[in-house]
Amino acid sequence: MEFIVVLSSAAGLASGFGAAYYLTLKRARIKAAAVLKEQALIIENAERKAMTLLKEAQIEAKSRLLEMKSAFDVETEGIRAELKQEEKRLLSRSEIIDHRHEKFERREMELQAKENELSARVEAHAQKEATYASLVEETTRELERVASLTADEAKTILLKSMENEANHEGAKLVKRIMSEATENADKEAKKIISTAIQRYAGDFVAERTVSVVQLPGDEMKGRIIGREGRNIRALEAATGIDLIIDDTPEAVILSGFNPVRREIARIALTRLIADGRIHPARIEDVVARVTEEVDVTIKEAGEQAAFDLGVHGVAPELIKVIGQLKFRTSYAQNVLQHSVEVAFLAGVMAAELGLNIKLAKRMGLLHDIGKAVDHEVDGPHALIGAKLARKYGETDAVVNAIAAHHEDKRPESVYDYLVQAADALSGARPGARKETLENYVKRLEELERVANSFDGVSNTYAIQAGREVRVIVESDKISDANAGMLSRDIAAKIEETLTFPGQIKVVVIRETRSVEYTNK
Repeated sequence: MEFIVVLSSAAGLASGFGAAYYLTLKRARIKAAAVLKEQALIIENAERKAMTLLKEAQIEAKSRLLEMKSAFDVETEGIRAELKQEEKRLLSRSEIIDHRHEKFERREMELQAKENELSARVEAHAQKEATYASLVEETTRELERVASLTADEAKTILLKSMENEANHEGAKLVKRIMSEATENADKEAKKIISTAIQRYAGDFVAERTVSVVQLPGDEMKGRIIGREGRNIRALEAATGIDLIIDDTPEAVILSGFNPVRREIARIALTRLIADGRIHPARIEDVVARVTEEVDVTIKEAGEQAAFDLGVHGVAPELIKVIGQLKFRTSYAQNVLQHSVEVAFLAGVMAAELGLNIKLAKRMGLLHDIGKAVDHEVDGPHALIGAKLARKYGETDAVVNAIAAHHEDKRPESVYDYLVQAADALSGARPGARKETLENYVKRLEELERVANSFDGVSNTYAIQAGREVRVIVESDKISDANAGMLSRDIAAKIEETLTFPGQIKVVVIRETRSVEYTNK
């Protein structure tokens, strides 16, 4: 029973397993079908995406291809344009080269033709030259036979004759032109100068470059020197002037470049000697008071000179400089008096010429102001004076007249020449200036040496204190016409090589003597 029950249980169990297996298999088949279906769907989607991507890639590739093609077309067009332009340029250059080549060929042909023509002409010229040479040689031999002279001798004689004739004609022409040009000018100049000199009469004071102080006795020299030289040292320090105490009886010499300081020292020493109290403190006090007095004197002298000449509006500083000229000398001529003379003479000549009299006087008065400070400033006194005048407000015309009165600057107006002439008249008049015997003799020797250096001069004599040079020439070497040229050459060389005040007259004298004797 139990076995049956077991069998039935086993059968039931087997049928149950079979049903379960069938259900499982069925489920598996359903799942497999679903998987296959899903797999087919995935594949279909993948294929669809792949087709989409492929189409997109194809589209993008086509787009990129179109862009590249467009860029390539643009670049190709640019290169084609450049190539066309280069081709045109090359064609143009080729045409130019061809044109030049043709031009050069034509020129070469022309040059060849000219060369051939020139060769023919040279050959013909050589033949003619040979013919002419033979004719000249034949003519020269004939002339030498007739004249009994060689060709070189005849040429020398001819050239010498032509040179002498040319010099003679040139001298005559120069003399005639100079005579015509100076005829009226010389008369007017003499009239103006004589009028100016006749209308002016001024006192002249000659002062030495050193000052001498007279002493009451030689014992005063010891008091001036003082104990261990303290008095003389104090006086020299206060005045800036050297005191020379030597064996000169009853005299002390004051030496210094500054004329104003020298005058202060002279007055101060004179007062100290008169007072009798000579010691360093007293010396300083007296020198200070004398300096103030001299400053007042300088100012008054400048103002008086300007007032006498009617020159107004001069700067106070220039008035003081003008006053300092009272103590300045040139060739022993007082410079302030010289400046007044120059101003007056310039004014008189300006009046004769119808020019501005006051302006001419102003220029004459100021022309030598540089001499007041030329011992302190380097350079020519004319340029120093011009700088001072410009500094204190004088006009360009006045400044130029001052600078040009010794040719340190080129004259620019008629006033400049007037000042030069007036300066020469004031310095050159008899007695205006003095010079040492040694310098005087040396200057005369230099004048004679310069004149004797010219060919044809036999003797030279400096007369009129060196104001005139008379030159005796050989009559066979210097003609009357050439005498005028020789005088100008000598005058020009004297101006170039020598320094002299005023004017020097050069006179050339030519004398022809004819001597004959009678016999019986």
